Amino acid sequence: MDRTPTLTQARGTRLFGKKVLALVLAGGKGSRMGPLTEHRAKPALPFAGTYKLIDFALSNCVNSGIFDVWVLEEYELHTLNDHLSNGRPWDLDRTYGGLRVLPPYTGGPEAEEGGFASGNADAIYKQLPLLKDYAPDVLVVLSADHLYTLNLADVVEAHLRRKASITMVTTTVPPREDATRFGNVVLEANDRVKNFVYKPEKPVSDDITTEVFVYDVPTLVRTLERLEREQDDLEDFGHHLLPALVEEGQAYAYRFRGYWRDVGLPEAYLNAHLDLLAGRGVDLAQPDWPLYTLTLPRPPARIERGAVVENSLVAPGCRVAGTVRRCVLGPDVTVEAGATLDDCVLLGRTHVAAGVQLKRIIVDQDLDLPKNFQRLRTRGVEVLGAEQLKE
Repeated sequence: MDRTPTLTQARGTRLFGKKVLALVLAGGKGSRMGPLTEHRAKPALPFAGTYKLIDFALSNCVNSGIFDVWVLEEYELHTLNDHLSNGRPWDLDRTYGGLRVLPPYTGGPEAEEGGFASGNADAIYKQLPLLKDYAPDVLVVLSADHLYTLNLADVVEAHLRRKASITMVTTTVPPREDATRFGNVVLEANDRVKNFVYKPEKPVSDDITTEVFVYDVPTLVRTLERLEREQDDLEDFGHHLLPALVEEGQAYAYRFRGYWRDVGLPEAYLNAHLDLLAGRGVDLAQPDWPLYTLTLPRPPARIERGAVVENSLVAPGCRVAGTVRRCVLGPDVTVEAGATLDDCVLLGRTHVAAGVQLKRIIVDQDLDLPKNFQRLRTRGVEVLGAEQLKE
């Protein structure tokens, strides 16, 4: 057998003497987001007017010095690929390494089974041939729908120092969140993971996983192949993979103490924007940790005489003549005089006619809200798409 390294094996990101690969899981359907993800991949969902959710994962990678990044896709691929632009916004359009997009696994023409993976553990198992060929020492796995900034190199360093099989980045349960939505971990004094429970009916701990994991690749490959023989379905990490690694005794936590939010529910998505406006959300203005994205040229926002704009973000291309309070307006939104928006997020390219009143509403792109249209909520949140507008 020829054991000469291939070009992809010989090159790659190295941190602390180890070859490191990042894998961004961007295949979630996002069905709980309603009309916002009916025609777009959830990682391509806008945030703060000018960014996309996947920008956080990709920017964390490159700011941490990880320039070999694979993105695993499934649903509505074109909406995500248009934004990725071959990795150019993140300086990942490289001759060797850089961004690599993995489409849904089909198994090839001779395979008996193919199609979408049943979960993120199954998705990685289906990509094991590519992973073995690339031959990293360490695999950093991130979800593409969370808000946070984190130096992943620090996590890799702690992982290697402890000789861990897996390092789980953890946080305490965020305000207004339910611990049963996440993986719960029970930690020992040295941060070794004593117990892991996936989305329990009752929380076993205030410590939850952030869906950022660092794996020792030989251990990961061996464990996935064993579990595939033993289980009917690998499903998500939390069903079989993480419990198996915790049981072996070399699973550790890396405690993250900054801002982190899962925005997989409409109310969480709106609250993350309101956190941002209140000054307690994710920091978008760190000069040494920029948030990179694909931007299109647009004229500056215009605020007309008589308009009221309070504690809001207004993206380029907008024109505001009405009242906007604690709102985020995406690109090319028009708010006519006499319209009033409170605690809302408008994704972009929407016209808001005179007399419209909205409170705690998320508005999808490309809508035309007619004169005197009203949607007012005192609690919770409503998502307004084209179909809801017809009702």
